Amino acid sequence: MIAFVRGQFVVKTTTRVVVDVNGVGYDLQISLNTYSAISTKESGLLFTYLQITENAHTLFGFAELAEKEMFMQLISVSGVGASTARMMLSGMRPDEIARAIVQGNTKQLESVKGIGKKSAERLIVELRDKLAKHSFDSAGGGTIAVATIDADAVYALIALGIGKPMAEQAVKKTMNTIHSDASLEEIIKQALKNL
Repeated sequence: MIAFVRGQFVVKTTTRVVVDVNGVGYDLQISLNTYSAISTKESGLLFTYLQITENAHTLFGFAELAEKEMFMQLISVSGVGASTARMMLSGMRPDEIARAIVQGNTKQLESVKGIGKKSAERLIVELRDKLAKHSFDSAGGGTIAVATIDADAVYALIALGIGKPMAEQAVKKTMNTIHSDASLEEIIKQALKNL
């Protein structure tokens, strides 16, 4: 597995970059986020993921480790391929994708070309628990612990003896109706009324 490449950026477009590493040119598929990060640079390091299929060996490049980690999470979901994951990372930052999944925001996920309602719901079902524990910090380039207010509300309801599916449903309904700067206490009280 090729973990990263470091070298001169010989060719740069919004979707690919050719990196000259000691005379060998690596052709990497990239997202718009990565292109934005390297557009003014002549050289640098890109984290990589090598996808091997029966028809091709495709190398994907990422300016940040957080973007690579999110890419790998996305392609682990059935029905989400590398092209769709790259499209998602072109439209949203890794932390935005994580937040949308953890909060169950299907509308935001559906705004990405190639993601329909079923794909958005599958992403939420399969990745919500994993991403609730970690978020993807673009600035830091790694994973950091995060506690979103709606996840906290779900955990509080579970602690009160309410089943997880029922708690998630009540909090989701509450988050759609309550004002955005509501406190955790307000969310929990409203969620209890929505049970």
